[in-house]
Amino acid sequence: MPALVALVALGAVLALLGPRAVARARWTVQEPVVALWAWQCIVVAVLLCCGCALVLAVAAAWPDVRSLVFAGAPAGVEAAYGFPSARPWATAAAFVFALGAVRTALALAYELAGARAVRRRQRRQLARQAPDLHPELRPSAGAGPSEQLVVLESAEPRAWALPGPVPRMVVTTGALRRLSDRELAALLAHERGHVRARHHWLLSAAEALAAGFPAVRLFAQFRDEVGRLVELAADDSAARRHGRLATAIALVELNPESTCTHPLAQIPTRVDRLLASAPRLQAWQRLALTLAALALPLAPVLLSLTPGLTAL
Repeated sequence: MPALVALVALGAVLALLGPRAVARARWTVQEPVVALWAWQCIVVAVLLCCGCALVLAVAAAWPDVRSLVFAGAPAGVEAAYGFPSARPWATAAAFVFALGAVRTALALAYELAGARAVRRRQRRQLARQAPDLHPELRPSAGAGPSEQLVVLESAEPRAWALPGPVPRMVVTTGALRRLSDRELAALLAHERGHVRARHHWLLSAAEALAAGFPAVRLFAQFRDEVGRLVELAADDSAARRHGRLATAIALVELNPESTCTHPLAQIPTRVDRLLASAPRLQAWQRLALTLAALALPLAPVLLSLTPGLTAL
């Protein structure tokens, strides 16, 4: 079965070379949204390689399933795939790919359920701890119609977003004392950018894949890069609305102890990036990179259909 072998080989090549190509590219810092798209396309392409290989392996292992897969197909299409008469290896391959599919589904379900439970717990805590915000302090520009701004009494300067049907932008009184109006607006725009782009879903999926397959380096790299790139994308979202300087100051004020040995060591890099104000790629370059990334998930689909299309 050349198609099955080709799918496995393509998945291995994408898993090994794809992350290296994106990690070495200099444009990822300038265009974090495009970089996030590229990473997602690489991971989806690898998963599609495994999914298409699973379908072909199951079809090769069990003739009854094969007749369902090729029901209504023109004459010669099924024969073009070269399904063997002896099927021990096909049964083993189908078992391996099916095990991977089940493990992926369970990891995703576990991570999404855990993230949902954490958000429910945080919402209950906010309902108990947060006072009502005075109407004059509520942001009038950029806030969504169903968005809530919650203020917590705490000397620690912090801010975060709590996604949900009614997103909540949470900020502490310590942050309010440290930040000017413009810096606070930039901070809220940063958190709002996370919510609008559904970054919490992407982070949960990346964490699930990395936890479900700790031996697969691609998924660990995907998790780490997603965690970095979503912050850069949210920084850009805030900077476009309220300026790079205000966004950089807000980052520094909320993370005054970040150093090269601190867990928030990316803060100095993010501040330097905002202040450097590197030019973005041109529109045609962003479009070309987007289309090139989109071609990756299409490759395994076309590869799995090639024998049938050739027979036609």
